[in-house]
Amino acid sequence: MGPQRFEMLVGLYGDERITAILSEEATVEAWLRVEAALAAAQGELDVITSADAMAVAGAAKMANIDLDRLWKETRTVGYPILSLVRQLDAALPEAHRGRVHYGATTQDVMDSGLALQLDEAAARLGELLGGFGDALARLAKAHTGTVIAGRTHALQAVPTTFGAKLATFLGELARHRDRLSAARRRVAIVSLFGAGGTSAAYGDQAVRLRARVAELLGLGTTDVPWHVARDGLAEFGLVCSLTAATCARFAREVVDLSRTEIAEVGEASGHHRGASSTMPQKVNPIESEAVIGLSATTGALSSALFRVMEAGHERAAGEWQAEWQVLPQVVALSAAALRTCASIAGGLQVFPEAMRANLAADGGLVMAEAYMMRLAGRLGRENAHDVVYAAVQQCRATGEPLSTALRGALPADIAADIEQLRPESYLGRPQETVDAALELWHTSET
Repeated sequence: MGPQRFEMLVGLYGDERITAILSEEATVEAWLRVEAALAAAQGELDVITSADAMAVAGAAKMANIDLDRLWKETRTVGYPILSLVRQLDAALPEAHRGRVHYGATTQDVMDSGLALQLDEAAARLGELLGGFGDALARLAKAHTGTVIAGRTHALQAVPTTFGAKLATFLGELARHRDRLSAARRRVAIVSLFGAGGTSAAYGDQAVRLRARVAELLGLGTTDVPWHVARDGLAEFGLVCSLTAATCARFAREVVDLSRTEIAEVGEASGHHRGASSTMPQKVNPIESEAVIGLSATTGALSSALFRVMEAGHERAAGEWQAEWQVLPQVVALSAAALRTCASIAGGLQVFPEAMRANLAADGGLVMAEAYMMRLAGRLGRENAHDVVYAAVQQCRATGEPLSTALRGALPADIAADIEQLRPESYLGRPQETVDAALELWHTSET
């Protein structure tokens, strides 16, 4: 196919196994596997002779395919299977020629080959997702009680724990693992329906043939054609994008908490890791930045899968080609995001002292809701809100502690009960949150 375009982002952060699964050679080998399985099944059902079937299986090897010729002829034909079949047929002994691709159409072979690749890719994505989730689970468990400021709208809101924060990511990953498992089942389906999806060229044994080919390939089967029904493939791509988006949310959290003014976490350290070419002090969150870039690209590309689903009649007229370009990229990008997030989580530096210090960054006003809820039983929620709101404004003007401002604003009998609240007194139930997330993770489908 000539020189290949250099893809810097996936080239730097991509997963080698996913790259191999989606490679040029693996793609052609998947088509050859389908042709061999088709011949084998037809031999068993006496559509062709067993000798023909054995000859086709023996010839369906990469050594018999001239890739340069394959792609050159594909450019002329528009699709690669005609050239593949002609080369495969030419590799057969004379007595067995004319039995390759018997009754099949191009999309049967390409879609079934894609199903093989995506089945294998799903297994690898599951491993990568598992690696990220396991690393998060360890972090969440270790920091169940590590107090940190919960932030809403980028501002301090109420105290929480770092473990409880991470539990939300773990819950997402558990759901993604379930989604991936379901999408894998729907995409790993053989496609053998012939021209127009009627199975007419396969003859009376079309259903048995399709089921046997599926069995030989380790795929599921269906008797409903899906040449233009691309919802399963779109679902698979969207699961990849959803997973990448969660990766980006985690990466964004790391970026934000790594800010100089916050400095509550940091990526793994190392000589020149995250260094600037001009500012010697810089330690940039490079892996997190890469994940955000990977996810942004994944989401943008996956939107094309909805357009692919618009294919008309019984065969696409251009939409299918968009899928050729988009789907492998979406899979590769999401794999890279998962792999990189596992690295981030595995090497994450956590700084509890900075988390504790930052709770006082707004003069301890992060405890405002806690005071309000303490007062709500005696004053009513709305009155308590107004009292604490006014006290907060006073604190910001004078710098005095919130407890002091409240004592001065409340009747003596209520003021006597106001004490300095510590963040640990208003954490909710972080242990329950972390335990629930761990349970979700450990019971999700793998």
